[in-house]
Amino acid sequence: MIIRPRVRGFVCVTTHPTGCARNVEAQIARATARPLANPPRCALVLGSSTSYGLGSRIALAFGGRAATFGVFFDRPPKGKRTGTAGWYNTAAFEAAAAGAGLQSACYNGDAFSHETKERVVEVLKRDFPPVDCVVNSLAAPRRTHPDTGETFTSVLKPIGAPYRSKTLNTDRAQVTDIELEPATQAEVDATVAVMGGEDWRLWMEALRRGGVLAPGCRTFAYSYVGPELTWPIYRNGAIGRAKADLHRTARELDAGLSRSGGGAHIAILKAVVTQASAAIPVVPLYMSILFRIMKEMGDHEGPMEQTQRLYGAKVYGDAGIVADGDGFIRMDDLEMKPETQAAVMRAWKSVSTETLRDDTDFEGYRAEFLRLFGFEVQGVDYGADVDPLVEIPTLVGG
Repeated sequence: MIIRPRVRGFVCVTTHPTGCARNVEAQIARATARPLANPPRCALVLGSSTSYGLGSRIALAFGGRAATFGVFFDRPPKGKRTGTAGWYNTAAFEAAAAGAGLQSACYNGDAFSHETKERVVEVLKRDFPPVDCVVNSLAAPRRTHPDTGETFTSVLKPIGAPYRSKTLNTDRAQVTDIELEPATQAEVDATVAVMGGEDWRLWMEALRRGGVLAPGCRTFAYSYVGPELTWPIYRNGAIGRAKADLHRTARELDAGLSRSGGGAHIAILKAVVTQASAAIPVVPLYMSILFRIMKEMGDHEGPMEQTQRLYGAKVYGDAGIVADGDGFIRMDDLEMKPETQAAVMRAWKSVSTETLRDDTDFEGYRAEFLRLFGFEVQGVDYGADVDPLVEIPTLVGG
């Protein structure tokens, strides 16, 4: 069948298997060209099929020759209905890993459930070396609590007062005004339940009880700070409360892991186009401006470049863990350069629908968004027939 992009709001409901595979191959080539100095032996990546999770797995496997186990939750293809991008990304990764002689396996299921944790621990214990790296890159809009059965849904809202700002309607290429009502306490609590640190803690406890963690194991979770421009909706909003809970969890986990020479770390990452970030009001417009400026300065990075630099220079390099005074590994250092942020603010004040293509890299943002789903990838013939029914031979569940 011939597959075309069909975009609805901030999601593309079709995906292209060949485009996804080419994306993964390009990332693998970059990771292979820059090997890690002191790589882990075995890594578990939670949320491994897209964006930062996928980039992390590629960097550790192809840059470090680590055995990797990926956990993801994606829809497989069925009939003429395409699978999700994460499904095709994982299929391409597993095929490349097998071709490179790397040990890998994956599980497709709800990472928040006890069943998934138990099954993953079982396979790790039976087939893999002790795990010395755990990456928590889960991003989900809702979570069903494994004990109570209650389902929580996160919100993208400020706290305390309404928030008014500019945003970008990506479908119509329009800069519009937006007003968001503040979150209720119940919505804040639900957002923390979905995006906070509880499930990270449950994963580390399950891995410890299962006896699959190596001495000196390090675990990583990802966060974002951003400029003051985004704080009302992000850092000081409901998402910010969830991230604060994630940061507290890191300190608690670190206290236990450090006794065996390991640790728990928060990496503060750069703003990039993901399926999650595309849904956050204000952020797509901010990123469109940011990308133009960082490309002009020559220091723009996507998820692969970020994770490669994270694990290559600030985790598994000769210097070991490189963190700031608060214990955060700052990967947003290029984004937050004063001259970069000053240029962003100048453009933000003047940007409008009429000046969108002059003040921003809207076309670059749009292209990166479509590449998430396998479209607008160089070298792919989108007029050719493609079989959407792609299997993952290393799948152990789901």
